Amino acid sequence: MRHPHPPQPPSSERSAEVRRRFAEEARSERPDLATLCLLVGAEADGTLDEAGLDAAQVELDRLAGRLPFRPGTPRAWAEALRDLLGERYGFHGVAADYQRLESSLLHEVLRRRRGLPILLSVVWIEVARRAGAPVYGVALPGHFVVGLGAEPGPEAGSLEERVLVDPFDGGRLLSGKDAEVLVAGATGAELRPSMLEPAAPLDIVSRVLNNIRAWAARRPEQSAVGLWAVELALLLPAHAARLRYERARLLVQRGDFLAGAGELEGYAEVVAAVDQAVAEEVRGEARAARAMLN
Repeated sequence: MRHPHPPQPPSSERSAEVRRRFAEEARSERPDLATLCLLVGAEADGTLDEAGLDAAQVELDRLAGRLPFRPGTPRAWAEALRDLLGERYGFHGVAADYQRLESSLLHEVLRRRRGLPILLSVVWIEVARRAGAPVYGVALPGHFVVGLGAEPGPEAGSLEERVLVDPFDGGRLLSGKDAEVLVAGATGAELRPSMLEPAAPLDIVSRVLNNIRAWAARRPEQSAVGLWAVELALLLPAHAARLRYERARLLVQRGDFLAGAGELEGYAEVVAAVDQAVAEEVRGEARAARAMLN
């Protein structure tokens, strides 16, 4: 593999440009899923330059061009995607992929043909969309999959007219029972109709960044990765206020006590409107961070 260790970040100038473009795309009228995921990759991997970004888009176009012309029913689309991406090109995932940062980076998933369920689903979605398929992401708890057919809603057809596939399992077509097993295995809960709602591009990108943050949180030596992931998440139009607290704590963890204390104080002001006790705890953390400067 090209990266025996996690990818190395870009220069500060490149990072600033990537973040500017990420924020611009995220706030556009129709955010492009592939573009946003590739910009996440460019923030992670300093070797992903403009030519690399273009090459990844071209690869998605190329794969879409390998699909049969308008297969027909949702099931026919699902089978065509499985045959092409899962069987012919070998896109799939294994348990070990959860241990690699590259499994959350679209350009690396296209290169290795391996990744997390959500990134493999991005490949399925983007290839299918380019080919004209009725496709959408489905954010099942703990395991992202892909839907083909009319999106769920009052005007949509029956469940039989929609098909779920699991790109992590090579594009296996899922029965209703299969989906129930996936959800039960991840959460112990029952499958609810709301879980089958289409995931918007920004929600998918937010979940990708959540996965990267979780990966970094389990590896204290990768706090720099956690920091850029939370900072990209803060550029999304809708984000949890608690991300500011996470960023502050990462700054302190990395020894930037002054900036971290300032962020903690700013977050405390936000929290004070709803929970004074929590706000005071956060102010205490800010004072402790400032004390580290002495």
